Amino acid sequence: MTATDVILRQAMESDAPALLDIFNDVLLHSDAIWLDEPVDIEDRLAWMRTRQAAGFPIVVAVAGPTYEGGGQQGQVLGYASYGHFRALAGYDVTVESSIHIRDGHRGQGIGQLLLDSLIERARAAGKAVMVAGIDGANRGSVRFHERNGFREVARMPGIGRKRGRPVDLLLFQRELQP
Repeated sequence: MTATDVILRQAMESDAPALLDIFNDVLLHSDAIWLDEPVDIEDRLAWMRTRQAAGFPIVVAVAGPTYEGGGQQGQVLGYASYGHFRALAGYDVTVESSIHIRDGHRGQGIGQLLLDSLIERARAAGKAVMVAGIDGANRGSVRFHERNGFREVARMPGIGRKRGRPVDLLLFQRELQP
């Protein structure tokens, strides 16, 4: 299935509850976010405000009027952003991406739409490299990024903890400028 009638737009503060729901679902049901406890709305609002103040995009994918993927019109189906890879001037040409899709809407092409939008925005901002940090056990994300021209550049075993156990970090990168 592909994402048809999905609208991409810049996130607004009114989207924060939907972003919170998606974030906490991913946090609780996967190893993609290395926190053990859900966050609150103030956390997501602070994250949004910090990203937007720095000039980084937060793109939401919203169900349009004829969306057939099971969502209601106007429902936020997923979101994506990028930010500093590292907050030092020497890394200004590199950004790190993050994409999260609402449960029940994964595998429908929404992640592809969001990634394409992020890449376009990063290129327009003069960025040269996009990095994706992926949980070592997330084969779906690895395949997704490989299909999109990312290549593995680092494997860091046991670098993090989730639910009291070690988790691996894979770093993938893609050059953005031709």
